[in-house]
Amino acid sequence: MERVSGLLSWTLSRVLWLSGLFERGAARQPRIMEEKALEVYDLIRTIRDPEKPNTLEELEVVTESSVEVQEINEEDYLVIIRFTPTVPHCSLATLIGLCLRVKLQRCLPFKHKLEIYISEGTHSTEEDINKQINDKERVAAAMENPNLREIVEQCVLEPD
Repeated sequence: MERVSGLLSWTLSRVLWLSGLFERGAARQPRIMEEKALEVYDLIRTIRDPEKPNTLEELEVVTESSVEVQEINEEDYLVIIRFTPTVPHCSLATLIGLCLRVKLQRCLPFKHKLEIYISEGTHSTEEDINKQINDKERVAAAMENPNLREIVEQCVLEPD
């Protein structure tokens, strides 16, 4: 009877663990998302500003807290970036968003859906820019422009 009880207990804990209801699995989940968010941040922090000789991290355009990762399912993640332009009328905010998107699409080692936004209240035309940088067709069209593509390439180029 003890043996059956032990087997039943083990089976139940395994089922709960696999379903994500077991304490250890649930406690691990936030840590995994934090690790993925740090992985994303490490990729974007070195992107160079289009008009200054600084990185987005140095200018505090992106910070660790501006990156959020949520699990969609076992293999897919939603990556949300909220960046803050240096001034409310920054004319290069769309270009910065494009650089973020290009770098992550190229370098992120896990399957993801990407959403990039300007931090709320930090830009005079944030709604329009948010639409542009999250529209696949507009992003593709922008990257077909050789001048724009060259600027993006220079911004996302890894430092030596």
